[in-house]
Amino acid sequence: MSDTITSLAAKLAEDTMKVMDETGDDRFFVEVGEVLGAASQSLEEAFLTEIRVRLAERKARAFVIKRLSTHRSKVKAIEKQ
Repeated sequence: MSDTITSLAAKLAEDTMKVMDETGDDRFFVEVGEVLGAASQSLEEAFLTEIRVRLAERKARAFVIKRLSTHRSKVKAIEKQ
């Protein structure tokens, strides 16, 4: 895949995630993907990959933060005893 497609897909994914965050429309990327697919299948595929990676990272990060928070709560509870 060309550097141009990769960089355009990454920037579009960033902007799309910002719109999703601001509007609360967590499926907006699907609509963007459909618009891309009508014009460039290569860019659509790169964009959807970028979105999936970002969504996966968010989910994993939330999991890590929750686990650490739970651990810290348990440690504090033990320290109070």
